[in-house]
Amino acid sequence: MSAHDTYRAARDLMLTDPESFRWPSFAGSFNWAHDWFDVIAEGNGTTALHIVEEDGSGRAYSYDEMRRRSNRVARWLASHGVGRGDSVLIMLGNRVELWESMLAVMKLGAVVMPTTTALGSSDLADRLARGAVRHVVARAEDAPKFEGVPKAEGTVLIAVGGTAAGWLDFAETAGVPDGPLPHPRTGPGDRLLLYFTSGTTSRPKLVEHTQVSYPVGHLTTMRWIGVRPGDVHLNISSPGWAKHAWSCFFAPWIAEATIFLHNYTRFDAAALLGQIRDRGVTTFCAPPTVWRMLIKADLSGGPGALREVVAAGEPLNPEVVDQVRQQWGLTLRDGFGQTETTLSVGNVPGAEVKPGSMGRPLQGVPVVLVDPITGEPAEEGEICVDLADRPMSLMVGYYGDEERNAEAMAGGYYHTGDIASRDEDGYLFYIGRTDDVFKASDYKISPFELESVLIEHPAVTEAAVVPSPDPLRLAVPKAYVALSAGWEPDRETALQILRHARENLAPFQRIRRLEFIELPKTVSGKIRRVDLRVREENGGGQAGEWRDDQFPELRR
Repeated sequence: MSAHDTYRAARDLMLTDPESFRWPSFAGSFNWAHDWFDVIAEGNGTTALHIVEEDGSGRAYSYDEMRRRSNRVARWLASHGVGRGDSVLIMLGNRVELWESMLAVMKLGAVVMPTTTALGSSDLADRLARGAVRHVVARAEDAPKFEGVPKAEGTVLIAVGGTAAGWLDFAETAGVPDGPLPHPRTGPGDRLLLYFTSGTTSRPKLVEHTQVSYPVGHLTTMRWIGVRPGDVHLNISSPGWAKHAWSCFFAPWIAEATIFLHNYTRFDAAALLGQIRDRGVTTFCAPPTVWRMLIKADLSGGPGALREVVAAGEPLNPEVVDQVRQQWGLTLRDGFGQTETTLSVGNVPGAEVKPGSMGRPLQGVPVVLVDPITGEPAEEGEICVDLADRPMSLMVGYYGDEERNAEAMAGGYYHTGDIASRDEDGYLFYIGRTDDVFKASDYKISPFELESVLIEHPAVTEAAVVPSPDPLRLAVPKAYVALSAGWEPDRETALQILRHARENLAPFQRIRRLEFIELPKTVSGKIRRVDLRVREENGGGQAGEWRDDQFPELRR
């Protein structure tokens, strides 16, 4: 059986009989761009990629067109020295050249290192060095960021969307022949992707994935999303982060669906909803932050052609699920994965969804909850992957960092750093990051539970709960809150939020302190609670802090 046939059989089994799914085995070489994408793309006029700009202009590209365009780019890159195993940093926004370049680098057997355009020079220096980068593909407007950044001798710089001094012009690829390229004979274990994590608690880790761990591993992501052949899939995620590869690249094209992108400079819920309805989007994934913005907008226009809606990137609050169900009649499904894995736990289409649960482990992913103290399986503990039955979807490890690898793979498990509990039906319920859970008056506090209650109040757009030092209780829960439009950071707003929390939380969970700020975030948009914890340890922002003992009304 050819590599393509083996892959298709696994894909079709995941679509039709997922409970029988087993990871496929590739006896010889495997290269997703050659063995899957090019085979399904040749002569295929179906839309593979549709990008619409903020002004409504746009362009659709067929599967066959993407095959031919990426062939041109691959030949041109090879003529400038890109070869098998070479790391190519790709720093582009949502434009066709991003998809062309990723396919092209794969076709050469080289290594793709996607990078967000939000980075500055110091971060780029770190990435170029740690990724052993010799080729850069970036927007012409970002060329100045690379000035003065140390580079390996002979590094080739390629500008997209314009010209820059000392950079090659990507536009030259248009004149290159688009015929098939030779297969690079990459093996399943050969390196394909290097992804940096978002760095919510420490320096970003560099995650290594193989020719199969993402290309085959994302069969689980396809299953969770519910994307099928002929669908139009929209995912809200910035290029350069792993979630963009999850469902703006692999999962939809594995399913032979259309990837739809709406480019905007500033998020506009009404405009996004209009695009979803007008463009016939059938499957939609967005982080909880976006879903919270959408439910505060007007959903009365209905879901259009939407059939499946999912959320990932951060834990999903039950209130958001309820609002989407009430307004659209659709069940918003949560899922859990990391840059290091594909979708590992999720609420899949058609299965019962329990309020507050992230779902159950996906077929083929041996998820175990491990007690952080004893290292033994437990009903509440760290979400881990059993390495005795190592899934194809798991990373190789952290590139060039043996100390972190040893820590992450200790005791025969891959440790995610996230804590959950499991009920009698095998559903997992998120508790928090191992670094985020804390004790107050000897009670264990899960920030996620408290934050889920806080965002139910209309004044709260986002919230982050951290321990605040207290001489009596050791620590008390403090909420940092980003306010919704139209609310003032004053005493009355603080009183309303604290009262809401008191009415909906157990006494030991009560928010004792509150502060209104713009929450610190990583460049990928995740809240950096570590910065807030440090802020509290250093005395906090007491001048702007509200405490529950300042409100006699709360003692009534």
